[in-house]
Amino acid sequence: MFLTFLDELRAAGINASLKEHLVLLEALDREVIARRPEEFYYLARATYVKDEGLIDRFDRVFAKIFKGLEGAAGTDEAEIPEEWLKAVAQKYLSAEEMEKIKALGSWDEIMETLKQRLEEQKGRHQGGSKWIGTGGTSPFGNSGYNPEGVRIGGESVHKRAVKVWEKREFQNLDSNRELGTRNIKVALRRLRRFAREGATQELDIDATIDGTARKGWLDLAMRPERHNAVKLLLFLDIGGSMDPHIKLCEELFSAANSEFKNLEFFYFHNCVYEGVWKDNKRRFTERTPTWDILHKYGHDWKLVLVGDASMSPYEIAQPGGSVEHFNEEAGAAWMQRLTTTYPAAAWLNPTPEAHWGYSQSTRMMRELMNDRMYPLTLTGLDDAMRGLSRKG
Repeated sequence: MFLTFLDELRAAGINASLKEHLVLLEALDREVIARRPEEFYYLARATYVKDEGLIDRFDRVFAKIFKGLEGAAGTDEAEIPEEWLKAVAQKYLSAEEMEKIKALGSWDEIMETLKQRLEEQKGRHQGGSKWIGTGGTSPFGNSGYNPEGVRIGGESVHKRAVKVWEKREFQNLDSNRELGTRNIKVALRRLRRFAREGATQELDIDATIDGTARKGWLDLAMRPERHNAVKLLLFLDIGGSMDPHIKLCEELFSAANSEFKNLEFFYFHNCVYEGVWKDNKRRFTERTPTWDILHKYGHDWKLVLVGDASMSPYEIAQPGGSVEHFNEEAGAAWMQRLTTTYPAAAWLNPTPEAHWGYSQSTRMMRELMNDRMYPLTLTGLDDAMRGLSRKG
């Protein structure tokens, strides 16, 4: 069963290695956890999961292999793995608890009764000794007491449940789900790079200890303070087809603003031309020339553009193609200048990637970005940050 668990983790996209698998088995052999299935779950999760965006996938696999809650896709029901329950009982329950289970009935009888009551019971039940619910002394439910009990939902009180059925708590961290501000911050942190620069401002403890030990007297060593050295230019498309994505873009901006000390942002519509702006209410009266941005911010800045790239192809390819003003140069010319000035550049697209091929303008913009267009999902943002890090 443990090898099946490993295979299912890999099939779900979790990079579970044989080394990690052996670590888990060794931990079980040395009894580093208490003999409770709940603790086995947390041990296995800590061993295999290195990215919180994969926690929900792990929960689904664990449910399929050990808990029998549902299939990996979340739709197909899976059979309850009775053999695992029996094995857990034999290994983790005391002799006294095993005697109590035998007095109440065999495992086969207990599991068969559970299946029958799941079919018979239509609503929530509180207390008692027959139905599945909370409280009481029924073997099935939670917050009651029964040594061989099967807990369904809720929180364990007596920590006696052999079978723990919990709802998944980390669905919003799934890499394939829509982003939230917290998830965006997690992904943006991959881009943060710390460097030591400037005047010496803080005590270097390791160097001080080393110098003092070598010289025989107190030798204070100072070092520059740590700073976040990443500088980010954020260009946000607004209006038109971007209106449905306002909330997502606000979350992205909020996360970026809190994660990066050196952040400059500008707005554009559809494609970047000769001017951008910071205040949408004054977009036609107070514009910043794009040339000024190219000259003011050096090559070491990272460039991130956010937009759905949905527009007329003429807006990219032709002078005068803009729907808002007459642009003397094609949008493609300005995009080429941006990507030349800022080698570390990425385009984040809130439109599902499966739809990109149906839009000619999206294909054109993706080509202008040298194929560095990413979907605005947790996985896409993570890939974008990795790409930007490699470039600088």
